[in-house]
Amino acid sequence: MGVERSTDKRGRITIPTELRERFGDRYRVVELEDGIKLVPIPQNPIETLRESGSEELRETSADALRAVARSRGDAEVDEHVR
Repeated sequence: MGVERSTDKRGRITIPTELRERFGDRYRVVELEDGIKLVPIPQNPIETLRESGSEELRETSADALRAVARSRGDAEVDEHVR
C-alpha cells in the first residue's frame, strides 16, 4: 500500500488512521542512502522479540538475556582491545 503525504509547515507528516491502528503510534526514522524509512517501535520490545524467537528465548528472563549479552560484549572487547 502506498500513501503519499506532504509535511506541514512544522515538518510533520500525518500517518493515516488505518496504518496507526496496524503499526502503532511510535516510529523510528531510519535514514537510507536514497531516502528514509519509518520503522514501528513496539510498545513492549522485549515481548515482541520473545514472540519472534525460539522457545528457549521465550522462557529466558530479561536479566539472564542481559547477563549473556554483557558477557559476550565483554569477550568481544577483550578480543579487539588487547
